[in-house]
Amino acid sequence: MRKIRKLLSLELNSSLILRKKSIKIDLEKIDKKYFELVQNMIFTMVSDKGIGLAAPQIGKNIRLVIINHKEKPFELINPVITRKSRETIIGEEGCLSVPGVFGKVKRHAHIECEYYNLAREKYILKAEGLLARVIQHEIDHLNGVLFIDKLV
Repeated sequence: MRKIRKLLSLELNSSLILRKKSIKIDLEKIDKKYFELVQNMIFTMVSDKGIGLAAPQIGKNIRLVIINHKEKPFELINPVITRKSRETIIGEEGCLSVPGVFGKVKRHAHIECEYYNLAREKYILKAEGLLARVIQHEIDHLNGVLFIDKLV
């Protein structure tokens, strides 16, 4: 396990943006380019058979995440986890930024996430199971954290 972490951290140092904390999106500045970015991210995620994609993974240092839940992709702008259950679950994860590598990660079983969509509407999403895991994984990306940092 330690060898994998060390090798991956060496490889990922070349992608320093994955290790930076992303900046908040000014909701007043959401324009056509953000709509295009979201569409491109959805295309990339679906093409690569992913279920989540964060902007840093495509070289953008902004707080934007795409989630593919029940074959319906949606965007989370400036997502924040506002509640976490004490209960945790260990499950296997992988990542489009670390192809071919999988490992067990402990995540909160239930979360509540506050975010905005492209129309600047605020949402509160209560999630559990795979959806909760994916949201936590993608928000970690926004904070410069990769799943390999959390392997158990």
